[in-house]
Amino acid sequence: MNYRLAALALLCPAVAAHAEAGKVHEHVFSNGLKLLVKEDHRSPVVVSQVWYKVGSSYEPGGITGISHMLEHMMFKGTAKYPAGEFSRIIAENGGNENAFTGQDYTAYFQTLEKSRLEISFKLESDRMRNLDLKADELKKELEVVTEERRMRTDDQPRSKVHEQFMATAFTNSPYQNPVIGWPSDIANYKVEDLQSWYQQWYAPNNATLVVVGDVDALQVEKLAEQYFAPLQPSVLKPVKPQDESEQRGVRRITVKAPAKLPYLMMGYKVPVLKTAKPEWEAYALEVLAGVLDGGDSARLSSRLIRGKQIAVSAGAGYDLASRLPEMFLLEATPAEGKTVFDLEYALLDEVYQLKNELIDKDELQRIKAQVLASAVYQKDSNFYQAMQLGTLETVGIGWQKADEYVDKVNQVTAEQVREVARKYLIEDTLTVAYLDPQPITQAAKPAKAIGAHHAF
Repeated sequence: MNYRLAALALLCPAVAAHAEAGKVHEHVFSNGLKLLVKEDHRSPVVVSQVWYKVGSSYEPGGITGISHMLEHMMFKGTAKYPAGEFSRIIAENGGNENAFTGQDYTAYFQTLEKSRLEISFKLESDRMRNLDLKADELKKELEVVTEERRMRTDDQPRSKVHEQFMATAFTNSPYQNPVIGWPSDIANYKVEDLQSWYQQWYAPNNATLVVVGDVDALQVEKLAEQYFAPLQPSVLKPVKPQDESEQRGVRRITVKAPAKLPYLMMGYKVPVLKTAKPEWEAYALEVLAGVLDGGDSARLSSRLIRGKQIAVSAGAGYDLASRLPEMFLLEATPAEGKTVFDLEYALLDEVYQLKNELIDKDELQRIKAQVLASAVYQKDSNFYQAMQLGTLETVGIGWQKADEYVDKVNQVTAEQVREVARKYLIEDTLTVAYLDPQPITQAAKPAKAIGAHHAF
């Protein structure tokens, strides 16, 4: 959770206020497609995103990673626009496009000059129902995904630890599986698997179309009606709950991998906005993450890195916008001469203090200011505004929660922060992973950061 740039938002209140001003226009078509439009007239650009309610947490055993694989295959063409045409047409019109898959969603996006929005709708509506899946294209893409997995996970010690950590922390929740999938599952995808996954989930009644930019909401609605309204809906079966079994004691694992430095990851099972009862607990956990890791003056930086000098890096992460209960993460790399066990003790001491001492008023206000500045600063981007609406809608929280975020964080009290620390940061739901560095036989690659955080 890095708020260092966020302070810039406080320096440009006019911009921030403008970003807040846009109202969201919602329309649901008869085939179930939900359209969300937010006008933002600061630059002649438009971001268009299509969000599908499917990701790795929807996948049964044997086909883990298939949502991510299908994301790759969505660029392989339809009868109308063969492989490569989609990207070529967007580029020809001066736009950029891409896609991403998460635990709870798969999303496709284009950024274009505002008059080119129709091109995005024409292409996206076509591949929503008319994807042409071919065995030879799958074979090629399997190699791409296998290599992506190797580069992003297998050759990245921290990512490897995170993957093993999640698989250990969760016993029944589908969050135990990596978004990219397990290697044996990836190796055995068949075109029929992808076809059936596509037909099951890629339908207007399982999608949200989000448009943010220099547009007129009613004109966007007309355009969407032209391209998306004629598409046929699917019969959607409710997803099985897969509620996580109760954990009854600390779990520890050691991961051996070629690496320069040891590394520690710890996490506690916590609710998210969708599951927290009462709801304020999710916002209190958000503030708690800020207390530990909200910039240079936060506790992990000031105490473990600069103060005791036992860590070269330390962070905390919490994502309140998930479909299912999540992990509150702590991670750190020890300084020279220190061990992961020294770090574990120090992090547990920080948790102990949060449970036993109230944060003082000044610290609470500073953390709130940073959390909120981050949220406002990110709203300065059309893409981020669309991302926020799409995420909230797709995980089942509802886009309207975006407008509540600032007020709800502001309402969090020091007592509530202490209460969630006492209730959730407990040994019985703790999982700890240690990276035991092995000799590096090839050039070390930079590790990818873990525990990323996004505010609304």
